[in-house]
Amino acid sequence: MSSGQSPGQAAEGAPAAAPAVSAVPRVLSALFYGTCSFLIVLVNKALLSAYRFPSPIFLGIGQMAATILILYISKLNKIIHFPDFDKSIPVKLFPLPLIYVGNHISGLSSTSKLSLPMFTVLRKFTIPLTLLLEIIILGKRYPLSIFISVFAIVLGAFIAAGSDLSFNLEGYTFVLLNDIFTAANGVYTKQKMDPKELGKYGVLFYNACFMVVPTVIISFSTGDFQQATHFQHWTNFLFVFQFLLSCLLGFLLMYSTVLCSHYNSALTTTVVGAIKNISIAYIGMLIGGDYIFSMLNFIGLNICMAGGLRYSFLTLRGNSKSTHSGDEENSLLESKC
Repeated sequence: MSSGQSPGQAAEGAPAAAPAVSAVPRVLSALFYGTCSFLIVLVNKALLSAYRFPSPIFLGIGQMAATILILYISKLNKIIHFPDFDKSIPVKLFPLPLIYVGNHISGLSSTSKLSLPMFTVLRKFTIPLTLLLEIIILGKRYPLSIFISVFAIVLGAFIAAGSDLSFNLEGYTFVLLNDIFTAANGVYTKQKMDPKELGKYGVLFYNACFMVVPTVIISFSTGDFQQATHFQHWTNFLFVFQFLLSCLLGFLLMYSTVLCSHYNSALTTTVVGAIKNISIAYIGMLIGGDYIFSMLNFIGLNICMAGGLRYSFLTLRGNSKSTHSGDEENSLLESKC
């Protein structure tokens, strides 16, 4: 960029980098995502553990249905816009629908099989996976300081998980699968929400549309749907309220994830989620009732939090000069944030 060229001129032809000029939407979108993610874990934990709701896939269907309904009504009322369906949309979306349903099912299943603190610790492995996929798929590069922060988060997770006295192989398997799906979902969503293509609302709407029917089939074939319909608490007002709240929060979580990835990066979105999860772990120690204390676990959680806060500090200070290969103007713009 020449010395006489303004940032606004540099942004032409690079719309994806424009929001990074201001820190306000970056911070607000991150806070919105963190809040939604925090709330949905608590609500899902209550449904799947406290009420012992036996059908996590059925709950996922409810969240997909809420997403479709809210976005379609908003489109009809011209509140939002996304393209009408045509035969090119499945090609544009692939492989997001498959990743989307895998992320939903593995996330809901892992929540019910692990204590809140250990669930949040193991979710940290999403961060290096996201970093790796951004480098491979999006061609980004990060400075050494970011790698050190990510390493600290993962190291803390290893230390904390090493002292887990409530080991559950099935729970660990589901949460690690959820890590893989979450990382892939964040990176591919960032790649595909080009406003000239589907846009963020189109990605959300068509993802849910394509996967709700296969998910219903899976729910029927596994007995998940039948267990849900015969569940005894459907006459309990508090349970029904929390179920509907989870469906609404499912939509808000998906929307806030896309919004945070749009204004930041997929890696930043993942780190925000990690900081939120560590906060839940601290709360779980006090009020969850299912936390088994050990000094090693507590030390590991603190190392995770330190790494996450360091990453946040570096990013907000503009030291995270992630660049897309072949896009030098975007790199120069981000370094001025």
